[in-house]
Amino acid sequence: MKNYVDVIGIDVSKLTIDAHIHNRAVHRVFSNTTKGYKALLSWTETYLKEQVYFFCFENTGHYSTNLSVYLSENNIDYIEQSPLAIKRSVGIVRGKTDKLDAGMIARYAWLHKEELLLSTPKENHVQELGRLLSIREQLVRDRTGKMSSLKEMQSLLSSPSTDNCCRIIKKTIHYLTKQIEALELCIKKLMKSDKSLDKNFKLLNTLKGVGLILSCQIIYHTSNFKRFNSWRQFSSYCGVAPFEHSSGTSIRRRNRIHHIGDRKMKTLLTLASVSAIQCDKELKQYYKKKLEEGKPKMVALNNVRNKILSRAFAVVKRGTPYVEIQKYAA
Repeated sequence: MKNYVDVIGIDVSKLTIDAHIHNRAVHRVFSNTTKGYKALLSWTETYLKEQVYFFCFENTGHYSTNLSVYLSENNIDYIEQSPLAIKRSVGIVRGKTDKLDAGMIARYAWLHKEELLLSTPKENHVQELGRLLSIREQLVRDRTGKMSSLKEMQSLLSSPSTDNCCRIIKKTIHYLTKQIEALELCIKKLMKSDKSLDKNFKLLNTLKGVGLILSCQIIYHTSNFKRFNSWRQFSSYCGVAPFEHSSGTSIRRRNRIHHIGDRKMKTLLTLASVSAIQCDKELKQYYKKKLEEGKPKMVALNNVRNKILSRAFAVVKRGTPYVEIQKYAA
């Protein structure tokens, strides 16, 4: 990190951003628009003219994306940090307002400025991929809800109203299915539009158990394999990396995964591992070996999840598709 003299903490919401200059103890509210960002920089310069400073704000998804892109385009240093990391570092806090949150973020960034790394926005193709995946997830969730409603309706006694409701729900499910398929086509076109994305996408799909959605989610969360240095770091991010639990000489518990992690990725990896141990001979043998060692089924399955991640990073690093050992030996 540079020799910064101050930090501006920003609390981002849908319509506004609250800014707090830490060492000047001044606060102001701006609109969460390009016009507001220009006013923010002008206001900051009045207090920190010709001084080295940086901005810090929480990663709030779509709300903070425009701000991060604007700061990056203007070559301004900023850090986009996890809300949980900031919340757990401030201790006991009484009361909650946007003004207090901005001051809290500024204080966090100032105290940890030597440890934090500057952020950069995701590439445009990766951002677009994230939006498509998010909309698809919403549609899948809606379709699942409608399918559950249809099942409940069909369990009722047949009547004109029940039959009409079932027909309407079936049409809705059919429509949602068509929209999901259309989004998946858009995702595939997006992959083909960028050479790097297309290459990594094809490499990931050579892995047994890894399909369209999991490969795209891996690419999105790793910023096309630029965000994490190793598969172990990404495994920890997903919440599937086991950690030691011990204290002194008396407490020695088995290694466990931490509850903090990306639940979506954890679920997708679980589904992929279940599929992989059925169609991949090597992973099937690996899974059985872990069971024979006395490990519980979920622990053995978690080992398979980590195997899939290690393979994903390996094929991308090598730039060659995955080849089964049996086929390679032949």
